[in-house]
Amino acid sequence: MPIVPLGESGRWTNYHGTGVCEDATRFALRSGDAARGRDEIAIAAATVRAWLGEALAKGKRVRPLGAGWSPSNVNICSDAWLLHTRRFNRCFRIAASDVLPGVDAAGLMLVEAGTLVDEVSDKLEAEGRSLWTSGAGNGQTFAGAAATGTHGSMVARGGIQDHIRALQLVTPAGVHWVEPAAGVMSDAFIAATGSTVLRDDDVFAAVQLPVGALGIVTALVVDSVPKFLVRPIQNLRKVDCAALDWLAVGDFRRFSAAYALDRDPDFVQMIVNPYKPFKRPAMLRFLYAEPWRANYDQATPGEMGAGYDALSLLGRLLDDYPWARGALLQFAMKMGYAAGPDVDDPPVHGTWGEGLDTHRPLADLFNASVTIDRSDLAHVFELICGVYTRHGGSTAVTVRFMERAQGLLAPARFTHNAVIDFDGPRSPRTAEAYARVVELLDRAGVDFTRHWAKSCHLDGARVAADYGEDLQRWRAARNRLIPDPTHRAIFGSPVLDGLGLTG
Repeated sequence: MPIVPLGESGRWTNYHGTGVCEDATRFALRSGDAARGRDEIAIAAATVRAWLGEALAKGKRVRPLGAGWSPSNVNICSDAWLLHTRRFNRCFRIAASDVLPGVDAAGLMLVEAGTLVDEVSDKLEAEGRSLWTSGAGNGQTFAGAAATGTHGSMVARGGIQDHIRALQLVTPAGVHWVEPAAGVMSDAFIAATGSTVLRDDDVFAAVQLPVGALGIVTALVVDSVPKFLVRPIQNLRKVDCAALDWLAVGDFRRFSAAYALDRDPDFVQMIVNPYKPFKRPAMLRFLYAEPWRANYDQATPGEMGAGYDALSLLGRLLDDYPWARGALLQFAMKMGYAAGPDVDDPPVHGTWGEGLDTHRPLADLFNASVTIDRSDLAHVFELICGVYTRHGGSTAVTVRFMERAQGLLAPARFTHNAVIDFDGPRSPRTAEAYARVVELLDRAGVDFTRHWAKSCHLDGARVAADYGEDLQRWRAARNRLIPDPTHRAIFGSPVLDGLGLTG
């Protein structure tokens, strides 16, 4: 499977139209037709390594591109070689003979790096398995979503990178098969992939979330759980301020009983208008996991409550009429998010994958977030709403919950996390509102991190402060994988250099 050039050098724009690489030379890695996955990725890895050697010889930096999904500039590098992996997307079963003794192969699948989250989900569900978490969309490549720390959304789970059990990583100096120290795949399987095995907990924790700076990921071993159903409840309700205290201590059952079902929810999301948040209805979404059964009426993503387009469509209206911001934002929330199924509606069910959808391009939408210790939620929420009340800004505020995620550079690094998203019109006014939020959180002494793939106002000093010893461990793992500074440099970019990830 050769790497195929894609036309002449020129401009490349990411999926959402929010970032541009100038004078980019584009290449594509595509799947072959080998019968066994190990043979397929061995050929691909050797091809990628040769391509990296050519880039190194010509003094070109390289960027791996999957779906080009990230709305931030984390994958932007001009005058670089861009490797599109979107058509490198086959998935393969893993047999019991492919893993080490004591490892259960039943939930594992070998996934080529360009495979979309949606494709991984479909393949697993066809085999009676399921992902246990993901972001709100499914249009990212699995490797790209993991590489940027896409947060999960199940209250008892971490991030999407937590599914990764092993991966293949290519640098100019070699092809590495990276696993935890305990090991996963058999030595014979790894040898057949053309890789050198590296079983090390710190290196594995680094490559689970590499931010595109540790080489080219060519394949992953993805874990899963038995397929299950979810029942969504979605409604507009006025939320009492005391409910934030329930959420802060993880009393999701009490919150659910007050606003949906008297059951333990597996997913809780609250979208609020930061202008008079307790006087205007919030958009609430709950998911309740139920055992799998085949005789359910399959729902569409829309019927299950997926949908994120109205804020983008109404963003210009919100920005042009700031004097009506609060009322217009409430209207956008009402129109943009399905009003059901609610408690009294006939129950709707679907698999985890059926509840996800692919966003349309969001070029006009500002997208940023902070992740905090869940116990700080009430205090942080008050600070955020105060910023918008005093200074303006046209974003809805979304709160979701998750546990600590795996990976040394995972933004969800607290034991219990609240992820707060800010979505609104892409404009200087909106960006300024978010900047004021993070400035105030800093002044108030609140510990928080930011999503690598969103607008984040990060620099090297902030990354060092946020991740501390874990950043040092990540850099040590990077230096083990890529000991030659010249080799490390080709995976850099002005953005990654500034974040202190490639020096």
